[in-house]
Amino acid sequence: MRYKVVISIFQAIIVIVCAIGIYNYALKQNTDETGEITITDSNGVKHYFDESPSRVAITNTYAGTVMRMLDINESYIVGVSGDFSDEKLWPELSKKPMIQQSAHSEIDFEAILDSRADIYIVFANNGMVDTGGIREKLEPVGVKVIALDFYKYDSLRYEIDVLATMFGKEEQRNILFDEFDEIESLVEGKLVSLEDSNRPQIVMEHHASLTRDPVVLTGTSQWTDLIHRAGGKNVFEDLPGHTTHVDMEAILDKNPDILMFDGITFDIGYNRYDDTGTTCETHMQHIESRSGFEELNAIKNDKMLVLSGEFAGPMMIHGLPTLAKYLHPELFEDIDSESYLDTYFTKYHDVERIGKFVCTT
Repeated sequence: MRYKVVISIFQAIIVIVCAIGIYNYALKQNTDETGEITITDSNGVKHYFDESPSRVAITNTYAGTVMRMLDINESYIVGVSGDFSDEKLWPELSKKPMIQQSAHSEIDFEAILDSRADIYIVFANNGMVDTGGIREKLEPVGVKVIALDFYKYDSLRYEIDVLATMFGKEEQRNILFDEFDEIESLVEGKLVSLEDSNRPQIVMEHHASLTRDPVVLTGTSQWTDLIHRAGGKNVFEDLPGHTTHVDMEAILDKNPDILMFDGITFDIGYNRYDDTGTTCETHMQHIESRSGFEELNAIKNDKMLVLSGEFAGPMMIHGLPTLAKYLHPELFEDIDSESYLDTYFTKYHDVERIGKFVCTT
């Protein structure tokens, strides 16, 4: 009996010592505001490093893409999500340990800890990921949570710069930004004389459905910036937030010149083809059948457009000429917009571009 009591006391002491050790480690992690490298993520949280991280957990392919754009060694990545399952596009990362099913699914905290990651790169503000809750659980045990989106036009360069600073890739960042400048200057030069009255009026729907009021992309959506830079106008850009519900009458009242849809839920994108037309074309037929939509300019003139999800990520600048040419074909008739998409895949992913990326009526 006495022996069991001694063992119990010994076990309790071990638990207390371990707890104190973890607490002290966490305290050091959270309060040590010194280091050779300092970054501020998109949640405004500062992080300090004595050296670049060498064990990285990522769950969204946008972060993986930017790492490639900056030539950051993929061997640093120790955990991914199921979003990296395409072996053609992610031959090495598709074999890495899975720490969650997708970038938006519930996180397997045990798997992240097992990966011994130094940092975990997570979405900052997409509304489907509880970044604050993740930070509260991981940072006390030594995993820094770096909040970066890589899908918003106005913050893309800032977030790329954060990653470049963290991994000492400033030279690659400068080369990449020069490429961005060249593409943006090309498009801006073609649109320099464009009057606001000649900007096509566009409604951009997200997860379009016939069974409920449409969800449109609004003022803070990355698509609003992309549409404007391509020479169009999102007619709902004055509404707050990223998305919002509107009724059918609101769209009818706007009478848009073009109806656009993001391709996130469509079977298009890299290595995806929609060969049978069962997603894009069928969806467009459903949209045409909405009550009163036959009177819209967009329907009368066969102006419906679906862009694959890649256009809303780090590919957005390389995709800008494609959208601009669709909106203003007469101004871009001498521009091979598809070549920019080809370059994006061959240069940064080291693969030929395969799949369907654009659907039109």
